[in-house]
Amino acid sequence: MSAHRTLPRSRMARMSKLGRLAGGIVTSVVGEGMKQLSKGQRPRVSDLLLTPQNFQRISDRLAEMRGAAMKLGQLLSMESGEFIPAELNQMLARLRDGAYHMPLGQVNEVLKQAWGSNWQEQFSRFSFTPLASASIGQVHEAELKDGSRLAIKIQYPGIRESIDSDVDNVAMLLKLVNLLPKEIDFAPLLAEAKQQLHQEADYIAEANHLRSFTQHLIKDSRFEVPQVIEHLSTTEVLTMSFLEGDPIEELSKSSSKTRNQVALNLLELSMRELFDWGLVQTDPNFANFRYNPKNGRIQLFDFGATRSFTQDRSQAFRDLIAAAVSDKHDEILSKAEQVGYLEPDDPEFYRQGVVDLVSNACEPIIQDSDYDFAQSDLAARMATTTMNLRVEEKFGRLPPPDVLFLHRKIAGLYLLMNRLRANIPVSQVVTPFIKPELQVS
Repeated sequence: MSAHRTLPRSRMARMSKLGRLAGGIVTSVVGEGMKQLSKGQRPRVSDLLLTPQNFQRISDRLAEMRGAAMKLGQLLSMESGEFIPAELNQMLARLRDGAYHMPLGQVNEVLKQAWGSNWQEQFSRFSFTPLASASIGQVHEAELKDGSRLAIKIQYPGIRESIDSDVDNVAMLLKLVNLLPKEIDFAPLLAEAKQQLHQEADYIAEANHLRSFTQHLIKDSRFEVPQVIEHLSTTEVLTMSFLEGDPIEELSKSSSKTRNQVALNLLELSMRELFDWGLVQTDPNFANFRYNPKNGRIQLFDFGATRSFTQDRSQAFRDLIAAAVSDKHDEILSKAEQVGYLEPDDPEFYRQGVVDLVSNACEPIIQDSDYDFAQSDLAARMATTTMNLRVEEKFGRLPPPDVLFLHRKIAGLYLLMNRLRANIPVSQVVTPFIKPELQVS
């Protein structure tokens, strides 16, 4: 977490910051160009745009903007992360790891609007230093006078009202400095970024998702979900019970039995989300999972990116996986069209590429024995296939946005399995969900 800075709250203030940034970049291009011309050099505009100074300018400004910049970064990384410029990848990483948080005065302002001017009277302790920050808000720890510990998610002021213009302006800025691949039509991603940000900015909706997961898991002692504190929750402030746990990555130091059991539980949870509940938490950030060694429970956090899937949509994915497991080429093509990966008139190289991607993605399911995620090069192989389709073959159509978010969920799950060094019977867990007649209640 880097230093605090007051975040711009009005749409005009946010547009003004981007406008000054664009002006600074243009001034930098002209100045550097004149300098090189005076030395007898003939600079390219792209080289003048992609300077360390300009990247620093962009990173600093987008770190203040938060929402749109971070959401576009997530979406770009989901589908394009393997071939967007390295400079952009570095900038997106900086946004995730080092963005500014709100200073004390701005936090106090938001809470006064939510709870009234005497809001602090109900707390015995309130930490103004955030525990965590994300694209929409930041989380603080507090304690009520009755001793209850709370986690309070506070939305950045002005985020919700500026979402659409922020997304458009940030995308325009990235295009200005040639950071978006020209081969890909990003219009669907921009529309999805706006929709997702509007959804995540509604803390009432997130509270409802929390309640839904609580009900689904009420009889499952393997998991813990924070409880919503109703009287302290609004559209812009979400107050929850505080769960004491360790970062999920620390399990990498635990016994193979513990690591594998946690991995199996998370895999089964993901299957239940998509195929049983039709309600999927699509943000696989490691910070959204913790582990309580005292009771052995996996703790689940951050339900702002939760998406609903219809029964037909879930069934389409079920049929596609079943076709891949059965290794039926023509059926994979047919089911891939139903999901939205393919159109009937797509070129043959692309259709075969999608078959390869689906088959690779299902490799852990197809393997009858335990799958060793730590030794697998699956992610690299899939990245190579994707790069071939999108870059070398110049085929830039993206899957539907809801499919992209499911990609994000699956990719994040695979990464976590790798971090846990899981060696587990994936087929044994997944097959009953693909063939419900085998499911044991």
